[in-house]
Amino acid sequence: MYALMALIFVLGYLCIALEHPLKIDKAASALLTAVLCWTALAFGAEQIAPQLLASSHGINGELREHLGEIAEILFFLIGAMTVVELVDAHDGFKVITDRISTNKRVPLLWLIGFITFFLSAVLDNLTTTIVMVSLLRKLIDDKQERWFFAGIVVIAANAGGAWSPIGDVTTTMLWIGSQISSSGIITSLFLPSLVCLLVPLLVLSCYFKGEVRRPASVPQEHSQGEPTTPFERQLVFTLGLGSLLFVPVFKGVTQLPPYMGILFGLGVLWVTTEWLHRGKKDEDKHPLSVAGVLRKIDTTSVLFFLGILLAVSSLATAGHLTQVASALKDSLGNVYTINIAIGLLSSVVDNVPLVAGAIKMYPLISPEALAAAGSESAWLSHFVADGTFWELLAYCAGTGGSCLIIGSAAGVAAMGMEKIDFIWYLKKISLLALLGYLAGAATYIGLHSF
Repeated sequence: MYALMALIFVLGYLCIALEHPLKIDKAASALLTAVLCWTALAFGAEQIAPQLLASSHGINGELREHLGEIAEILFFLIGAMTVVELVDAHDGFKVITDRISTNKRVPLLWLIGFITFFLSAVLDNLTTTIVMVSLLRKLIDDKQERWFFAGIVVIAANAGGAWSPIGDVTTTMLWIGSQISSSGIITSLFLPSLVCLLVPLLVLSCYFKGEVRRPASVPQEHSQGEPTTPFERQLVFTLGLGSLLFVPVFKGVTQLPPYMGILFGLGVLWVTTEWLHRGKKDEDKHPLSVAGVLRKIDTTSVLFFLGILLAVSSLATAGHLTQVASALKDSLGNVYTINIAIGLLSSVVDNVPLVAGAIKMYPLISPEALAAAGSESAWLSHFVADGTFWELLAYCAGTGGSCLIIGSAAGVAAMGMEKIDFIWYLKKISLLALLGYLAGAATYIGLHSF
C-alpha cells in the first residue's frame, strides 16, 4: 500500500499537470487523488503507519487534524476572493487604471510593471493579472506588442505576490502555517522580488523605443449606464484594500488565525455595501452585493486546493515526504539549491502541491528543539520560523513559475485572455523571467550571507 499511495499521487499529479491536453479539470483530479490516497492509507495502516492505530485518535483523527489546518487556508482564500470580486463588481480598479495617460513605450512598461508589482502584493497575482491585462487592451492596439507587456505583467504579478503574506497562495500557506511572519517576509523578500522584476525591465528598456498606438476611442456611455457612482467605487475600493491590509495587523494584535481577520474585513464590507445600495432596485442591487459576487468566486480553485492539500497530507502521514526530504538533502546538499530547484520545477508543475509537500517534508523547528539538536543544529537552523529555507521557498515557488507561461496562475490567465502562444513566450519572455528569477535568488543569498 505504501508504494500504491505514491503511484496514485504521481498519476494524479500527471493528470493535474496535463489538465489542458486531457480536458479534465485539475480540481477533479486533485479530489480523486486525495480520496484514493487516504483510502489506501486506511487499508494499509497496519503496515504503513501502525503508530496511528495504536494512538487514541487513529486515521480519522489524523485526517480531521489535517483538515483543520487546510480549512484555515481555504476560509482565508474564500474571504479574500469575495473581497476582490466585490471591489471589481463596483469597478473599483478604475481608480488606478484611469490614471495612466502616457503612450511612450519605456515609461509605460515601467509603470505597468510597478503597478502590477505593488497591486499583486495587496490582491493576489491572478486577480492582478486579470485587471492589468484588461487595462492593456485599452492602452495598446497592436497584439504582438501587447504580448510583451502581458509578459511583464506575469513576471511582475508573481514577483509582487512573493514578498507579501497575502499576495500568493503559496506565501499565504507558509504564513498561516507560521513558517513565516508578515514583517519577516516583507523585509527579507522585498528587495529580491524587486530585482526579479527590475532585470527584465532593464533588458526590455534597452530596445523598446517610440510610442504605443492606442485602440480607437470608444464613445463614453451615459453616466446613468454606469453600475456605480464615483463615490461608491472609491469607497468600496478603499475599504476592500483596507480590509486586506488589515489582516496582518489583526493577526499581530489578536494572535488569531488570518482567516478571522479576512472574515472581519468581509463582514465590514458586506454591511457597508448593503447600506450603500439599500435604496436601489433588486436587479441593480444584487450584482453589487456579496450574495451576487459569491457566484463569481472561483470555487473550482478552492476544491483543487482542498484536494491537493489533503493528498499531500496523506503522504506526510504515511512517511513518504520524510523519505523525499532526506533524499533531497543528500543529493542537493543545501537549502539554496533545493529551493532554486523547487522554483524551476514550479514552472512546469503547480507550485501549490510543491509548497505543501515542502511544508510536510521539513517540519517547523522550535527554538527549544534547535537548542537540543546538537550536531544537526546548523542544518535545522534553516527551518525555524522566518528561517532561510521558508523565506527562499516563498520567493522561489512564487517567482519560478514565470519562466514558462503555464507555470503560474498569472501566466495561464494572461495566456487565456490574450491567446499568447506558448512558443512565443518561451522565445521572448522565458529567458527574461529566468534571469530575473536567478538574480533575485542571488540577491537573497547575498543579503543572507552578509
